[in-house]
Amino acid sequence: MSSEADVKFEIGHVLFIDIVGYSKLLIHQQLEYLEKLREVARATETFRTAQREGKLTRLPTGDGGALVFHTSPETPVKCAMEIARELKKHRELRVRMGIHSGPVKEVTDLSEQGNIAGAGINIAQRVMDCGDAGHILVSKRVADDLENYAQWRPLLHDLGTCEVKHGISLALFNLYSDEIGNPEQPKKFRMDERKIDLVTPTVPRKSIAVLPFENLSEDKSNVYFADGIQEEILTRLSRIGDLKVISRTSTQRFKNTAEQIPDIAKQLGVATILEGSVRKAGDKVRVHVQLIDAENDAHLWAERYDRQLDDIFEVESDIAGKIAEALQATLTGAERRAIAAQPTKSTEAHELYLKGRYHWRNFYALGYERVREYYEQAVALDASYAPAHTGLSLYYSWAAANAIFPPNVWPLAEEYVRKSLSLDDTWPETYNALAAIEIYYKRNWAAAERAFHRGMELDPNFADLHSHYGMCLAYLGRFDEAIAQTERSLQLDPFYPGTNVHYGTLLFFSRYYDRAASQLAKTLDLYPDNPAAHEYFGNVCAQRGMSYEAITHWCSALNLNGRSEDARVLEQTFKAAGFDAAVRTLGERQLEELDARRARGEYVAAAHYVFVHIKRGKLEDALALLPKMAEEPDWFALQMRVNPVLDPLRGDPRFGEILATVSLKETSK
Repeated sequence: MSSEADVKFEIGHVLFIDIVGYSKLLIHQQLEYLEKLREVARATETFRTAQREGKLTRLPTGDGGALVFHTSPETPVKCAMEIARELKKHRELRVRMGIHSGPVKEVTDLSEQGNIAGAGINIAQRVMDCGDAGHILVSKRVADDLENYAQWRPLLHDLGTCEVKHGISLALFNLYSDEIGNPEQPKKFRMDERKIDLVTPTVPRKSIAVLPFENLSEDKSNVYFADGIQEEILTRLSRIGDLKVISRTSTQRFKNTAEQIPDIAKQLGVATILEGSVRKAGDKVRVHVQLIDAENDAHLWAERYDRQLDDIFEVESDIAGKIAEALQATLTGAERRAIAAQPTKSTEAHELYLKGRYHWRNFYALGYERVREYYEQAVALDASYAPAHTGLSLYYSWAAANAIFPPNVWPLAEEYVRKSLSLDDTWPETYNALAAIEIYYKRNWAAAERAFHRGMELDPNFADLHSHYGMCLAYLGRFDEAIAQTERSLQLDPFYPGTNVHYGTLLFFSRYYDRAASQLAKTLDLYPDNPAAHEYFGNVCAQRGMSYEAITHWCSALNLNGRSEDARVLEQTFKAAGFDAAVRTLGERQLEELDARRARGEYVAAAHYVFVHIKRGKLEDALALLPKMAEEPDWFALQMRVNPVLDPLRGDPRFGEILATVSLKETSK
């Protein structure tokens, strides 16, 4: 077997091609379009000549491929132009191309098939990624070579630089003429659409993101402990009103990243970054932290703590205090007490709490049940541990609010939240759980709003509280206030999938369909495998009359949720009989699924049946179950006033009568 050093590199002239929007096509269209693109490429004179002379290597990809010419820099350009001319006959094929000359090597992969790799391939793909449909982009290296030929000079248009992965910037040229190419400036040169647009254009000087701490413990299962220390330091900092503090869910995006500190800070909208590591061994712990000025990547402050495990709260408090001092933040007496708090004296209870927090991030996925077990064990060891009681309340209240747990768990959620408040009425998360209990279970909006406001007073950087408050305002039709609260949440937690989906949902409820589509497109650009984003995008498209796009997104959601057979049937029915028939068929299949779940003894909310009957076109069946939907204490009942999916029922007088039963206790603010 040859060693890596024996592999010979050579300069390859690479044409990288892909189909724009390929992943959003229906499955049969993906296959058809890809085959048509291959036919077009193979039919070009440049392709046939190079293949005949043995000067061409092909590298297929899922949505296109790379052609590596072992000839001259002109060859991939000629091929691209020939492909572009032919594609004018196939307007449905939205293709972009990128060209670069660089080192490549032929390798043998695990299946013993010939393949090709190297920087030449990678950079060509990055060049292509900077373009939109119709663009033929070339790297500066290729442009410099082409400048020697008079025929190419008029076709080359300098674009400047485009930032790609890992902080690399590429100098690019757009190749076009009156006949081929796309003369429009690529979107990448106007704005980076893969980054969330923060609402505030300027970065506050007193702003910070705490990046995930590195787990240096020999026992790698201690990752929960490193994550927990990072989160608790962040939580202490977030209590300081003079600081802007980014939520943990957004900073997690940069765990083990190769991105540079200035780039991370720019994406998060902060001026400073805290990095750290944790080493835990027995009852000893070492925490190392460093505060960095993101603009010039300079260290502002660093410290190493070697302590006993039972001193960990003191370490967290000291770190938070030193950061506040370094950023010249003004602290009130209450804020000083908050960052110095020690919620338990039991190290065992604290470790169990951190394990519960770690599993809380599963959000009702496999392993979520362990949240309750860890919190219960923590409370058993220290009955006065308020955050653990809050954790148990959140466990029950959020699952009940989302109709995952049956309504009979609400009293448990209330019991735990009242206990937590009796122990410590300054813990911000408790008020999020309390707000959920008041609005979904008690239907007391005035009390829920008081809880939201109190939580925000205690922690002005609590992104999830703003997001939750925004959604509740939407239930009441207070859309401008709802949007403002959700945008504030996105400032504090720009990369959290839940808040991004919620914002799209809120805009959908507000009937701002264009804005909802734009927001959900951004979300899917960040998280293409998020089924909820696909489902709501499908709902938005359906309301806009975009049947094909709605089916595409619904199929994606079904596939991601493990319902691939439903996706296949939905797509086939749409192709054969149209949109309405496809939706009815999906409704029938989903009805069977709901009945099977209920037969197994699982809790199924009435709202799920109402939505399925609307899909089936059985509006009488939906209206028959609407009183039960209105009665059940979850978020589906409260969205009856605003959810466009329920519009087919609104013309019936019974709908208004049932909606009137969903009454919330309101008082003037």
